[in-house]
Amino acid sequence: MSSQFESNLKSEQLTQSVFHISPLIRLTLIGLYLALTIPLPFLAQVSSTPITPGILWLGIGFGLVALYGVLSEQVILDDETIQVSYPRWVPRFFRQGWSLPWTEVKELKQRTTGQGGLVYYFLSQSGQAYLLPMRVVGFARLVQLVQAKTGIDTQDVRPLSQPWMYLILLAFTLLLLLIDGWVIWTSRTLTISGTF
Repeated sequence: MSSQFESNLKSEQLTQSVFHISPLIRLTLIGLYLALTIPLPFLAQVSSTPITPGILWLGIGFGLVALYGVLSEQVILDDETIQVSYPRWVPRFFRQGWSLPWTEVKELKQRTTGQGGLVYYFLSQSGQAYLLPMRVVGFARLVQLVQAKTGIDTQDVRPLSQPWMYLILLAFTLLLLLIDGWVIWTSRTLTISGTF
């Protein structure tokens, strides 16, 4: 069954396949960012910090836009190349994508991360390394297309993080947001009553 699927992939013309970062990952990371930063301007109002709440709100806004830009990464595969790109509004000095022709792919090399996970790099004929994006929706199909186009065995390539890991992180993020609500309510009460 899988060999028939692979032969179908080889004969299939890849007009263009686009893979985006998983919505679960995007939601979790944006939620975590907000949970960690939203209380700061409120806490600045009730403490003697040299940074004003307005500057903190500005910084939080810039950070949110930057995070959203990073999470807008997309992987595009066609008959000639694999490429990682970002929307036009993301400055190239901030996040720069890459493009690699299939004919230049020499091998897929695995590396161990500092946390003990595995990541994979495309090695080009010139020896340059390109990180295989692993947090996209349809990762299994992505690696099957890579195998069909390069002939490299991708059977053992697995995503870096499983969905259940992000579900646990999302649950803790929601808990943190509830605590944030309490912190904000308390700081607002102290500000109104003037007992700070």
